[in-house]
Amino acid sequence: MTTTSTRLLRVAVVGIGQRSAIADHVSAAGLDADGVDARITAAADTTAAGRERAAAHWPEAEVVAGHRALIGTDGAPNLVDAAIVTTPDWTHAEIAIDLLRAGIAVYLEKPLAITVEDADAVLNAAAETGTPLYVGHNFRHAAVVRLMREVIARGEIGEVKAVWVRHFVGNGGDYYFKDWHADRSRVNSLLLQKASHDLDVVHALAGAYTSRVVGMGSLSVYGNVTDRRDRSDELMTDWFSFDNWPPAEQTGLNPVVDVEDVSMVMMTLENGVQASYEQCHFTPDYWRNYTVIGTHGRLENVGDTGGGVVKVWNHRRNWDVAGDVEYPIDGVEDGHADADLLTMTEFLRSVALGEPTTLSPIAARAAVAAGALATRSLRNGSVPLDVPPLPEATIRHFTAAAGHDDPSGRNTR
Repeated sequence: MTTTSTRLLRVAVVGIGQRSAIADHVSAAGLDADGVDARITAAADTTAAGRERAAAHWPEAEVVAGHRALIGTDGAPNLVDAAIVTTPDWTHAEIAIDLLRAGIAVYLEKPLAITVEDADAVLNAAAETGTPLYVGHNFRHAAVVRLMREVIARGEIGEVKAVWVRHFVGNGGDYYFKDWHADRSRVNSLLLQKASHDLDVVHALAGAYTSRVVGMGSLSVYGNVTDRRDRSDELMTDWFSFDNWPPAEQTGLNPVVDVEDVSMVMMTLENGVQASYEQCHFTPDYWRNYTVIGTHGRLENVGDTGGGVVKVWNHRRNWDVAGDVEYPIDGVEDGHADADLLTMTEFLRSVALGEPTTLSPIAARAAVAAGALATRSLRNGSVPLDVPPLPEATIRHFTAAAGHDDPSGRNTR
């Protein structure tokens, strides 16, 4: 008779807000088949309301008043083995560095940080300590992105030469302008919080990172809305409604609104691919449209969740909506729960079983660099800016940890 022992992987959630729900995927990751019992054993939040939510949602978890309470002191062991950090953006760097230096593996919700300097500090801490770091760029695992990468890998549009992204953020008024997201001191800009998904996907589709960036943008609509109030004791689900329309008639915006609600980014990538990204927070519809143009055709998605399609044009003609080939997009029909599960599973398997991940923190840093420098550009006369390199030691660390030559995962595209 064979007895299989089970090892407990203690996981904490840090920051019990809207995004902390991703931690529910810990139990669904399926590590029990590998002899690992991954479970939420602790939750941390600096607010009483957050701690109350944690106690109600994870009644068996130990609830503490901040991330430092997870770290052992005076020779005592850490309270957990890994932490899922879903705190507001401006806190990411400090919390991640503290946990990494304590030897606690970190799942850090995107963006990695809100400045290039802070992103580099987090990566350097992970490289110096050897503690696992994973950044939750879940959209890489979205069905629409996986499908586009498959089309490109099959050579259906030839060699990629241009990538264009249009992001219609129809829920932007509710999602980003009624709480701390509207305050540039907290997010830098929505080219970090919102665009980091798509900037990362641009890199994945094109097979290279951004080397030079130019940004343009403005606060065109929400800056003129005078109805403001403090919602720090609420979550987005408390105020969201499709009836909050039109944009100029929104109510209850954050007291500080100084981030751009429309912005554009132009990028030159390391391999010469030209890319652009456009974001608008007052459109009536909510989805993103990718166009990828290669030497033998182009692809474009219509819809970005289950029920949408990716179309391919690879013969000359005048305009034609149908295209030559059409592929259905699988996955959820709303949101990104399927991508969240795949992301969390990848993190937990890397921590518990040592498996390589498909996304290196270097790729997350590349998304931050493109977004942060585009923001700096748009606020300083749209001057072009070059992305600074990472230290070679940091690159070597993550290249070795990834298990392949290119830490972006581009060679598995």
